[in-house]
Amino acid sequence: MTFLLVAAVAALVTFVASRVVLALALRHGIHPPVRERDVHSRPTPRLGGVAMCLGVLGAFGVASLLPDFAGVFAEPIRIWTLLGAAIAICAVGVLDDLVDLDWMLKLGAQILVAAGVAVLAVQIVSLPVAGLTVPSSQMSIALSILVIVLVMNAVNFIDGLDGLVAGTTIIGAAAFWAYIWMISENFAQRNAYFSLASLITAIIIGVCVGFLPVNWHRAKMFMGDGGALMLGLLTAASAIAVTGQIDLGTMGGRSQILPAFIPILLPLAILLLPLTDFALAVIRRVANGNSPFAADRKHLHHRLLDMGHSHLGAVLIFYAWTAVVSVGCLVFLIQPWWVAVGIMVGGFVVCAVLTAAPVSRRVWRTFLRVLHERRAARRGVRPSRLAATSSDRPGDHR
Repeated sequence: MTFLLVAAVAALVTFVASRVVLALALRHGIHPPVRERDVHSRPTPRLGGVAMCLGVLGAFGVASLLPDFAGVFAEPIRIWTLLGAAIAICAVGVLDDLVDLDWMLKLGAQILVAAGVAVLAVQIVSLPVAGLTVPSSQMSIALSILVIVLVMNAVNFIDGLDGLVAGTTIIGAAAFWAYIWMISENFAQRNAYFSLASLITAIIIGVCVGFLPVNWHRAKMFMGDGGALMLGLLTAASAIAVTGQIDLGTMGGRSQILPAFIPILLPLAILLLPLTDFALAVIRRVANGNSPFAADRKHLHHRLLDMGHSHLGAVLIFYAWTAVVSVGCLVFLIQPWWVAVGIMVGGFVVCAVLTAAPVSRRVWRTFLRVLHERRAARRGVRPSRLAATSSDRPGDHR
């Protein structure tokens, strides 16, 4: 109930703030023109990050008044650092949406914000396998900065379809919160359930739930770089807070062999699609002699649209892949490894079939057309032209 309260506050504040920010943006014409790589056709405000930031601040404020989170707020410097970092990176993202900052300047700001979080809030001090520690504090800080910047940009890179980032973040964060709750059962202290990681994750879920109504297709407002970068920052911070501070090697039972790597695998699994998109984009752009942050229209979600998926269909496919990977990792904690592997493989097959469905339909239609023409040729009849399919109609995005 405590976590539901915090998440509900985050959702309510974000939803109300989204309506206010949207009204102000429309009244004053604060929305950038439609770019060539955009999939929407009308100018839409990109200030959703402002409302989401207010939701984060409101939820943290309420949590600070709850006795269950007294241990979290016993170290105020960590909280103030995270909140300051969230505000700062949101401001950088909003500024970039409005005036299009140089990529070097934006990357420099991200590194500075990540450095502040790594030095004063959370950092990777150990890996959750047999108590393996990072050799030095400098390496710990550097590794934490790298992870935070990587996750921020990975989340930002997939923010190209209505409801995509908000929905996938809800699914992944819910799985990660469940994981934190499950491993907390191994500790005798009640406050193990009410950690910084679990609080951040609950707030992330609430903020995304509150923003999704105005971001669902057709979106009235986008979260923009401000919201995406902030979500990436908080997601990375919650993952580091768990991955760097819990040694499952001391828990026995469920922590043996592969499950011992879950604290590393789960955050990566949740961000599998964003990280894949990020890696492919960097390789593609550098190979073409461009900046790794130069925008283009070749992201995974663009490719799904080009395959023939509808806007909503592409988003739901991202949801499905995220759910299969996230839930699949959790199954390793509660079922034998072979059961978990079977579930994940089955999920992958279903997702692969859904992803390839438009191509399969086109191949099947081509096969039927060729078969029809051959039969007609054998009968000596000139085949009539088949009715145009949806992919042949004017206006197709291909």
